[in-house]
Amino acid sequence: MAIDYHHLKALHFEPVRQQYSARDSMLYALSLGLGNDPLDHSALSYVYEGKDGQGLLTLPSQAVVLGYPGFWAREPDTGIDWVRLLHGEQRMRLHRPLPAAAQVVGHNRVTHLTDKGEGKGCIMVTERRLETTDGTLLATVQQVSFLRGDGGFSQTGQPTDTPLPALQSTPEDSAPHFTDIQATRPEAALLYRLCGDYNPLHADPAVATAAGFERPILHGLASYGLVTRALLRQCAGGDASRFRALDIRFASPVFPGETLVTEIWRVPGSQTHYQLRAKVQERDKLVLSHGFAELV
Repeated sequence: MAIDYHHLKALHFEPVRQQYSARDSMLYALSLGLGNDPLDHSALSYVYEGKDGQGLLTLPSQAVVLGYPGFWAREPDTGIDWVRLLHGEQRMRLHRPLPAAAQVVGHNRVTHLTDKGEGKGCIMVTERRLETTDGTLLATVQQVSFLRGDGGFSQTGQPTDTPLPALQSTPEDSAPHFTDIQATRPEAALLYRLCGDYNPLHADPAVATAAGFERPILHGLASYGLVTRALLRQCAGGDASRFRALDIRFASPVFPGETLVTEIWRVPGSQTHYQLRAKVQERDKLVLSHGFAELV
């Protein structure tokens, strides 16, 4: 079945209601390595509710795992060649700090389908508005997917959308203002999958090998969470309430147990905007690129 622009844009997603607890928030933080150092007081508030009487804090990037509608692209009526789908970018804006525990509602829709041409694929953007049950907007999450097998639909007379504004590459002519180094644990993907993404690619060596990897890979959104943590630690004094937005491109997978090096540049003339990228130390491999972040 060929991709149908009008069908995908009109897809109806039932609101995703999700109750998450303080335990879920702690598990999310632990899966990203917070607590690996038991004496790291900046991490303790995200994995322990009793620090200094302030209560449990929540990492902003947890919003990307809440209100998720599941891997709907593999449903036959979408016409999507889901086996060739790649998660290309993740963009998120937080409108207010996430509670440590809450009932939330995810409202999902397809907002953009941009035809790159036959043989070149299609760019699909799905948007999720994460709200409380009383309608208070917590976060706007955009997932940019590259549908490698679904280009050329506009040649049949169907519309094609103007893409989102392109993310900018990090400076090549200057050293980063901040560098953050985070070691990941060998079981990191097995922990992170408990936050809701049970794709066997991240757990089963046989599945990973069949997909062309030497072993299971870390979830892209786990890498996104690690970079969020690096940004807060280096540029916000660990204060999650200062986070507003993070957009980034996935360049290459991370293997659990590798060391992530995040490089951050201040945007000239701004005290709140940053550019960033991340590499794997062991392979000197760029894994996250074209990052843009906003703090307050």
